[in-house]
Amino acid sequence: MQISQMNIKKVILFTSVSFASGILFVNIYNSLVNAVAVDSDIPNSVIATREYFKVVNPGDFFKIFSPLTQVFALLSLIVLWKRSKSVRMFLGLAFLCYLSADIFTFIYFHPRNDIMFKLEPLPDTGTLKRLSSEWMSMNWLRSLIVFAGIVFSFCAIDRIYSEKIL
Repeated sequence: MQISQMNIKKVILFTSVSFASGILFVNIYNSLVNAVAVDSDIPNSVIATREYFKVVNPGDFFKIFSPLTQVFALLSLIVLWKRSKSVRMFLGLAFLCYLSADIFTFIYFHPRNDIMFKLEPLPDTGTLKRLSSEWMSMNWLRSLIVFAGIVFSFCAIDRIYSEKIL
């Protein structure tokens, strides 16, 4: 079975959207489950989370799938660059959203995670409550950024199929 260039482009584009959707839903899970558990009984819940995260943590998932999402988003932009200005714009915006969410993660979330889950000795309860609250609020913003990227990706897909350019 021969795979055409057209099909390869579709696979790249749909892989990009699939991975981004996975990132979004794991992020939402973190907001609805992990963050609520961490915030439930500070400092005891933070201590329990520290123990749990010694084995595995959500970052282990994101270390793999965030870069893959960006790679496939960038590949989608590259392989579809010449097709249409609107497709190029939507895919470029999607890539920028995925990249922005990751930059936001490194600048905003990683320092808070380190303080809450790695720093010795454990910070005071007031600091932990403030960090937990900030984390919970801003994770919804990060989710919104990823969601916007997914919407832009689907706008590109819609444009591709309506223009029949793939």
